[in-house]
Amino acid sequence: MNILGALKITVKKGIDLKVCDAFSSDPYVVITSGSQKLKTRVIKNNCNPEWNDVLTLSVTDPDMPITLDRFSRPDKMGDANVDIKSYIECMQMGIKDLPIGTAVKKIQPDESNCLDDESKVVWTGKGKMVQEMTLKLQNVEKGKIQIKIEWLDLPGCKGLPKLNS
Repeated sequence: MNILGALKITVKKGIDLKVCDAFSSDPYVVITSGSQKLKTRVIKNNCNPEWNDVLTLSVTDPDMPITLDRFSRPDKMGDANVDIKSYIECMQMGIKDLPIGTAVKKIQPDESNCLDDESKVVWTGKGKMVQEMTLKLQNVEKGKIQIKIEWLDLPGCKGLPKLNS
């Protein structure tokens, strides 16, 4: 298995999540990509939880789907696909220097993603970029999850291939 690097996913918070128990829920998030499955901690009795949990996926294929599922035992509370294509393309541009905070790309919500509103890939300096996004949960009547993604180059890994100029 050729690992290209890692994707650091900060699961920030849930917004207006479905009530699964009498008055609230005990939500947690499961992120799945291929055979990898990562889970946030459970936050008791809260439909607007703040996790700020950092989960790291190893990436062998930048096109591998990443799915975020929301749970409150034993109920599934919606899901969303995390579309990282635009972010990966920005990382592959080989940008060396921009003013910190520059929006490298803006992504609009559409049928092909689960974005609730515009998301930006932002330059943070020293070859790094982050993308924050609010994902609208699917297969449930309401709820959103806020996450932030960041690419991590790992020692001994190939890294992302650069886009052809």
